[in-house]
Amino acid sequence: MKNILTRIVFLVTFSLITLLSISCAKKDSISNADYYGQFNSSNINNQIALIPITALSDVELNGLLHMREEEKLARDVYTTMYNKYGVKIFSNIYASEQTHMDALLQLLNKYAIADPVGTNAVGIFKDGGLQSLYNSLVSKGNLSILDAYKVGATIEDLDLYDLKIESARVDNADILLVYQMLSKGSRNHMRAFYSNISSLSGSYVPQFITQAEFEAIINSSMERGF
Repeated sequence: MKNILTRIVFLVTFSLITLLSISCAKKDSISNADYYGQFNSSNINNQIALIPITALSDVELNGLLHMREEEKLARDVYTTMYNKYGVKIFSNIYASEQTHMDALLQLLNKYAIADPVGTNAVGIFKDGGLQSLYNSLVSKGNLSILDAYKVGATIEDLDLYDLKIESARVDNADILLVYQMLSKGSRNHMRAFYSNISSLSGSYVPQFITQAEFEAIINSSMERGF
């Protein structure tokens, strides 16, 4: 019963947001915030607050902790790549990743869960696997600007894969809402990085999502509505 009710709440909430986004799209052109998947923090916080609190499973709890640090990994790598190359795509997307982190922190606070990020500086992670991944991605991105764009695509590839897995394990409507919006942002980020890779005559082969999923993303338009 909980599963049915929470998914009904999620579907109603997400449908209302989608309708609002479509209405707005008719009034103005796509903005940089929309393009790079940046959340309207006030809007998403209000939506999270409106959805009732329900018990978390251990899987849901661990998923939130992991995704909070995984979004930090994205933000930190893009911050580091911007500091090295000064290319705007990295500053735009690391700002977007900060809003993604903030949305996850809102959920952690709502459920009184200790934040694994805390005051950790750029490049510092509680999760040892993410720490190793950060070090590896930065090392590769430092080779060239093309490699840095490929690192960006790799991060979004991993995010989409993990979000798909976590979404399938979730009953809570507020978590589902945030994961769906994170996924939309990651698809936009993937499109942006792939466009830059292609502009340098490079290529990217997905390592986590399927080739079909990857092609569906890069061959479709930027999504808006956050």
